[in-house]
Amino acid sequence: MKTEKSFLSVLVILLVLSAIFFVIERIAGRGRNRVQPVFRSGWFTDVVYWFTTIFFTKPFVRLMLILPMSVLILAQVTSLDVVKLGAYAGYGPLSRQPLWLQTIQIYLLVDFCAYWTHRLFHRGRWWPFHAVHHSSEDLDWLGSLRVHPVNDLVNKLAQVTPVLLLGYNPLVTLSTAPVLTFYALFLHANVNWDFGPLRRVIATPVFHRWHHSRDRAAWDKNFAGLFPLWDILFGTYYLPQDRFPENFGICEPMPPSFLGQLWEPFAWLLRRGKKIDPK
Repeated sequence: MKTEKSFLSVLVILLVLSAIFFVIERIAGRGRNRVQPVFRSGWFTDVVYWFTTIFFTKPFVRLMLILPMSVLILAQVTSLDVVKLGAYAGYGPLSRQPLWLQTIQIYLLVDFCAYWTHRLFHRGRWWPFHAVHHSSEDLDWLGSLRVHPVNDLVNKLAQVTPVLLLGYNPLVTLSTAPVLTFYALFLHANVNWDFGPLRRVIATPVFHRWHHSRDRAAWDKNFAGLFPLWDILFGTYYLPQDRFPENFGICEPMPPSFLGQLWEPFAWLLRRGKKIDPK
């Protein structure tokens, strides 16, 4: 019964998000988006990712957070009993800051770590796992759900671990997750919005959709998930004003099925394949 209720809750959330992004993509964004069918190629695979990520990947990610918490316990910063009671509120000077100030710093730090992790996944043996996410050729909000579990696990650990080890309040840290998740959905939406003068301040759909483009000039650009500042500082910012991204996907083959995509990165490594440079 509990599992059935959980499934229904996750289904309802998916339907609500579908309604929200139908308005964003089909009504508010009409005339400035890429025309594609509602049930475009690969939509069912992305729906499968939605359920498997929530029911399997996310619990495993939460389990892996034991690693940074274990470091804090071994360092006698806190104790297992305090953690079990949910009473741990961080340590050191950073944890004694006002919560609003911690929140700003956490968003900056998490996005900074995400930027470099994202760049890592565009290189060498990491790329096959991230290629799964880039394989959608009809990019929209639902395509953001297509993330290989290995990619998801490394991303979350790389973002959360530094924040916890620096002593920030863990409740503030975890509270950023739903906000960043929804914003990631929005960044993949099939709209070419750039927020005008704010385009260099906060990431926008057109900014991130260029990241997914197969245009050679856009390759390995726009890694930030929230603040384009990191791309501007490290030379990976790309946002032309005279055109919009059109062609998406990867140059390497990728199975269309969920199970095929789970296995493909490992098969890719066994074949010793290399990332194909678009021409």
